[in-house]
Amino acid sequence: MGTGSLGGKRGIIAEANVVPLIDILPVLLVIFMVIPHRQSGLDAALPRQVQSPVPSDPPAVIIVHVASDGTVWINQTAVKRDELSGRLETLLATRIDRVAFLQGDRSLEFQPVAQVLEAMHSAGASPVGLLTSELEKKR
Repeated sequence: MGTGSLGGKRGIIAEANVVPLIDILPVLLVIFMVIPHRQSGLDAALPRQVQSPVPSDPPAVIIVHVASDGTVWINQTAVKRDELSGRLETLLATRIDRVAFLQGDRSLEFQPVAQVLEAMHSAGASPVGLLTSELEKKR
């Protein structure tokens, strides 16, 4: 920037010379137009939405019933004894509380009920409540 001085009765007059600044503006304009085209970001691997079946709400209470003929039922659905642990694991996997109830027929000996109780514990049911026929009558 330069200053100009004019002699005279008024004194010194200072003027800013902006001509050199005007020469820089086109250069800055070109720089700011070119820079965004040369930048490249990182490749992002975005997760894809998986089309899965909507899970149904699990039953509120899990009741395992051992009938007098030895068949096992989970919430009124018949289950084979060798599939009992697997079915209970899938039912209990989606739950925060892992409470299950065991109901045995009165005519059964304790051995079949104990086997089902062991299968329930190995599937992750904790605690396991025992239902009796007296409790069912009070419902």
